[in-house]
Amino acid sequence: MHNIYIYILVMAVVTYLVRMLPLTLIRKNINSRFIKSFLFYVPYATLAAMTFPAILHASDDMRASVAGFAVALILAFRQKSLLTVAVAACAVVFAVEWFLI
Repeated sequence: MHNIYIYILVMAVVTYLVRMLPLTLIRKNINSRFIKSFLFYVPYATLAAMTFPAILHASDDMRASVAGFAVALILAFRQKSLLTVAVAACAVVFAVEWFLI
């Protein structure tokens, strides 16, 4: 029989260790430019790695997802607002799916 409380406890311990270990193990300032630049880009890389597959599989048709992603990229590079990018990408996905059916 699986006990959900064991799963929650293990998850809590792992989450705590991941957050606590760097604070306890790294006591000096980091002087290496390589490590500093690496740590600077980790959140962006992690967010991209988590978001990109979800974008491609958000729709039933991958072509609609890619079209919405392309529109979002173009609008984001043109520095449009987040709301504008999101609404336009959703509208493009909806339109492409509607025309493909």
